Amino acid sequence: MNWITELFTGEGVAHTVLLFALVIASGIGFGKIKIFGISLGITFVLFVGISAGHLGLKVSHEILHFMKEFGLILFVYSIGLQVGPGFFSSFKKEGITLNMLAMSVVLLGVAITIIIHYVRDIPMQTMVGIMSGAVTNTPGLGTAQQAFYDISDTTDSSIALGYAVAYPLAVVGIIGSIMLMRSLFRIKQDKELENLIQLSDQDKELFELISLEVKNPAISGKSIGEIHRLINRKFVVSRVLHVNADTVEIASSKTILIEGDKIYVATTSVNKAAIQAFLGIPVSMEQHEWEMLDSHLVSQRILITRPGVNGKLIKELNLRSNFGVNITRINRSGVDLIADPRLPLQVGDRVTVVGDANSIRSVETMLGNQMKRLNEPNLVPIFIGIFFGVLLGSIPFAFPGIPQPVKLGLAGGPLIVAILISIFGPKYHLVTYTTMSANLMLRELGICLFLACVGIEAGENFVSTIVNGGYVWIGLGFMITVVPLLIVGIVGRWFFKLNYFTLMGLLAGSTTDPPALAYSNASAENDAPAVAYATVYPLTMFLRVLCAQLLILFFC
Repeated sequence: MNWITELFTGEGVAHTVLLFALVIASGIGFGKIKIFGISLGITFVLFVGISAGHLGLKVSHEILHFMKEFGLILFVYSIGLQVGPGFFSSFKKEGITLNMLAMSVVLLGVAITIIIHYVRDIPMQTMVGIMSGAVTNTPGLGTAQQAFYDISDTTDSSIALGYAVAYPLAVVGIIGSIMLMRSLFRIKQDKELENLIQLSDQDKELFELISLEVKNPAISGKSIGEIHRLINRKFVVSRVLHVNADTVEIASSKTILIEGDKIYVATTSVNKAAIQAFLGIPVSMEQHEWEMLDSHLVSQRILITRPGVNGKLIKELNLRSNFGVNITRINRSGVDLIADPRLPLQVGDRVTVVGDANSIRSVETMLGNQMKRLNEPNLVPIFIGIFFGVLLGSIPFAFPGIPQPVKLGLAGGPLIVAILISIFGPKYHLVTYTTMSANLMLRELGICLFLACVGIEAGENFVSTIVNGGYVWIGLGFMITVVPLLIVGIVGRWFFKLNYFTLMGLLAGSTTDPPALAYSNASAENDAPAVAYATVYPLTMFLRVLCAQLLILFFC
């Protein structure tokens, strides 16, 4: 039976794999248990790892270090791919206000961390661990550990211990702050929902299809391309029934419109009134009536799966001149977009094409339309991105007043490259599309490996740390959690008049806390918290990672 003892207490490959499998499987299982409706989720892997480390189960230092860093890279890179497409757009319109408030939460937390560091004389690396746990931000923990290792060539278990001690009460503190906002401002959710509906009706830019009869003499005799230049609005004319014709024509930029022509237009609710005022009056013609006028014309959705199309502008495909068909709209990630000729297409887009059946079959071959291709993982772009992310993270940047060069590290570098590659990759015909399930698989695998390593590494000294004064860290972490949220929550509601459901998502997103988002969604029963969470999440995640590293570099 010696082989069983060796398997559980040795340091070989079999022991390492067995230990990781046991810690991760147990952590995920226990993480599903809810207490007062709250569960720690995948973060429970950290606490199972701590228990394993406390019981004396160990892994070779070299293997532990590699697995931890590799898991961190997979995790932050997957996050970057997910949040990248919405990173810059999150700064538009009301997103600016939400992101500035979220940034305030981050900076207030950093300020409190620095104050406690000086007042309590707690080492900054420990405080950064407490801060990361207080805002439930695992990438910040990884960045802090990696930054400390870069400048000292050693590890400090107090970073992970501070995180582990502060994390559980932080989840309660975040949800408690959201609940306190409701009581403090005596919020009635029914009234908030009514206000939210009114705001959404005003701001929505819904996709609409309308039939018009051309009545403006000023545009009679002009081409659709010339009309586009005259009125700077989003619209696409897909079909034209000329006043002296019995058949429908597929519209192009060269199609001439004359007074009395009937046109089928795709636009948005925001632009609808202006388009009607400029072009003509609405007529009662539905899509099936247009199709009855010319039975050889069909409308079909085609899935873009050919890598050669990725990043190309709609006008570069020349579908109208080559095949006699029109793209009228694009569905990207569940959102309908107007088929602007300058819009770059991406693998995974679903385009609505109008034309005769034979031409559409040719276009279908050109664009791909093979679901099987989307299910095949694009591993080359992922590892290219990781390569350049590690390269970027390893570049030292010297700044005046800082004795040690600053590096983005193995967390910051891949995160930035993933964001950039997801935004600009299609423009350079690099296929960055991954299914949601594939992205989630990479992310969960990475974070599980990372948390298991951190827990095993910190477990040996966990209990002794708590007994010898570490319990104070719980209160300090709770302060870092609650104070910024209450200040920004009051400012957001009092001065910026934020809807309560939006405020819930803001507070959850500014701490990148999934349990708080789950509570907010369940409480609100609408998607406003999720929208606000997604709006502030990219910038918040980036700032959390950056601030954790900068605190280590400046103060350690």
